[in-house]
Amino acid sequence: MTGSEEDAQAAPVDEPKKKKKRKKKNAEAPKIDWSEEELAEHTRMAEALLFAAVEPLDERSLADRLPAGADIPVLIERLTADYEGRGVTLVKVEDKYRFLTAPDVAHILEKEQVTQRRLSRAALETLAIIAYHQPCTRADIEDVRGVQVSKGSLDQLLEIGWVKMRGKRKDVPGRPTLYGTTEEFLGHFSLESVQDLPGLADLKAAGLLDARLPPGFSVPTPADEEDDEFGDGDDEAEFAQDFLEEDEAEPADA
Repeated sequence: MTGSEEDAQAAPVDEPKKKKKRKKKNAEAPKIDWSEEELAEHTRMAEALLFAAVEPLDERSLADRLPAGADIPVLIERLTADYEGRGVTLVKVEDKYRFLTAPDVAHILEKEQVTQRRLSRAALETLAIIAYHQPCTRADIEDVRGVQVSKGSLDQLLEIGWVKMRGKRKDVPGRPTLYGTTEEFLGHFSLESVQDLPGLADLKAAGLLDARLPPGFSVPTPADEEDDEFGDGDDEAEFAQDFLEEDEAEPADA
């Protein structure tokens, strides 16, 4: 065997290359000519899905749950028309759909909610002192409580409307601000006037006072009317002035 024949036998035979099969693109499914009864049923299904959904649904999500070939755009169009002018409308939110209350009737769903606020012990004590000693100054309140009155306690009472500023005491240097209760305070506690506040006997009967009181103890009678020595009550801007010169060395409000 010659060398050329050996080379011919040793030469590998090229195998034919396998041709890669190209996947044919799926052709769009032909639209189905649904009957009116079928469209109505699909519309009801889409309505139920949208009504029960927690989050808005896109067309793909609807298509996955409806019969194959359901015409989602047509169903959306039908639902939009059905709910036009109703109390609930179908709206599109970022390519998704959901039912929402119609804007023109949304106000009837609004509900005023009263937030319950718990007064601090310091605020309750301050309120009681103002109620029985009114009109009184911050210094008067501190004399009764024995501790410094914080701005927060009076702020809270002013904010809820149970205490107001009744002017300024003219017979005291610096003309400090006077505080008193309001009509809202009387209404909340079902009082016609501050004269109807519980007296000594009432407080004893309710167990709010110790039966063994020191001699000469009495419950003060609040003044319900403005007096000549008080200002006209228009100096609300002076409220902050009461707290500008606080002595930080005094004990804080309990």
